[in-house]
Amino acid sequence: MRFDALRRRLAQLEDAENAVNGIIKRPDLKAGSTCMSRGVRTNTKKRPGLVPGVEIGDIFFFRFEMCLVGLHSPSMAGIDYLVIKGGDAEEEEPIATSIVSSAYTENDRVNPDVLVYTGQGGHADKDKEASDQKLERGNLALEKSLHRNNAVRVIRGLNLKEATHRVKIYVYDGIYEIKEAWIEKGKSGHDTFKYKLVRAPNQPPGFATWTEIQSWKTGKSPRRGLILPDLTSGVESVAVSLVNEVDSENGPSYFTYSTTVKYSMSFQLTQPSSGCGCGNKCKPGNLECPCIRKNGGEFPYTGNDILVSRRPMVYECSPSCPCLTCKSKVTQMGVKLRLEVFKTVDRGWGLRSWDPIRAGAFICVYAGEARDKSKVQQTMANDDFTFDTTRVYTPFKWNYEAGLADEDASEEVSEEPILPLPLIISAKNIGNVARFMNHSCSPNVFWQPVSYENNGQLYLHVAFFAISHIPPMTELTYDYGVSRPTGAQNGNPVYGKKRCFCGTQYCRGSFG
Repeated sequence: MRFDALRRRLAQLEDAENAVNGIIKRPDLKAGSTCMSRGVRTNTKKRPGLVPGVEIGDIFFFRFEMCLVGLHSPSMAGIDYLVIKGGDAEEEEPIATSIVSSAYTENDRVNPDVLVYTGQGGHADKDKEASDQKLERGNLALEKSLHRNNAVRVIRGLNLKEATHRVKIYVYDGIYEIKEAWIEKGKSGHDTFKYKLVRAPNQPPGFATWTEIQSWKTGKSPRRGLILPDLTSGVESVAVSLVNEVDSENGPSYFTYSTTVKYSMSFQLTQPSSGCGCGNKCKPGNLECPCIRKNGGEFPYTGNDILVSRRPMVYECSPSCPCLTCKSKVTQMGVKLRLEVFKTVDRGWGLRSWDPIRAGAFICVYAGEARDKSKVQQTMANDDFTFDTTRVYTPFKWNYEAGLADEDASEEVSEEPILPLPLIISAKNIGNVARFMNHSCSPNVFWQPVSYENNGQLYLHVAFFAISHIPPMTELTYDYGVSRPTGAQNGNPVYGKKRCFCGTQYCRGSFG
């Protein structure tokens, strides 16, 4: 998370630089080398088997992320190994610790627990011509691991197509055992090493989850427990499935699906506002643009719609701004993820995604009816679908560290939301998928106030973003916060009204 916070900041700075000179850099490489050189890493000692803190199914968007957590050390090579003492002669020999497999075949879909891995090298020698692979380094380590019965960690690399571009993602699939090794001729006619690996039994699903989701998306297999293919009835541009694999309940109580916050006449959270006059798109650093100026002269998002930092308020360009290709309209563009509302075992209905979610990625807004808290205390007492900005939320650090970015610490952006008025949103009768997100004391989603102009008025929205990378089919949760007792002062204890069932290590026992 520290790496990605720094990477987002460097990407933001690169966007500003590109606006001037068009130079393309790699913020992930710079962030990775900075973290490595300054000791922002863990599990530095190579080891076979499981890695503390890394769970099967965890996803990574950059090779450097795997280096920093000690899962796979090489930033380029596909085979990681360490040298240990050998047999009676006490000779040293290499054994493999992990491999990254980027190939995807039809066999991977049919039997995701079996992997045929091609050795390294042989693609080009000094004369830039294909050559035979050699039994050395990583190849030798796999051969030795076969004979010593040493299991290896397997990371699957996948190419995914997003809305505007393709992205590489890495999935940790757990421990595999090497069962066979042989040599065969490659496409160039030269010898290549092949290794057959089989996944060790009784491990949580990892890569198999991805292959199953792909079958649902392509229609090759049905989604078990499907009640409705699209809960939104076409209101969202991407369908939201309704699924129950737990009991016979046919769905949640009726509500009207909406993608916006509806402000009543008795509760106006607006002020006169006007959008920008930029042309095709706004440019970072242009303080003549009121939208850029409100965000401190910078875009709040990177080029691929990732939030850079939590802020007291994020200001987006409005629908009426003439900047048609502006990348500062992220939350207005609706849900982009393939979400699913599903029945949980003990917490009613929940929300999760078929797609991987990147840290800082926008998920959805909290839609519903905005209310004046002073006028709805009694009517909302039994409302389970309420977002209340006046509650006390557990603080957490998400933004980048100024020191890692070689910036003055005094310039750090505050992460505490600042709202012009208390905002209470009820999704009991009108709402969207956000109403199904459950509470957790250790959430993977956070809320961020976002505002933009519409018809001359500035409107406030509550938008949800991913705290960290979230694997597919992982429940999406956020901190509901707790209400401060009437008359309580700062420093007094805060108590929740409802029992918490999040089951996390740091569960505080209650919320609401």
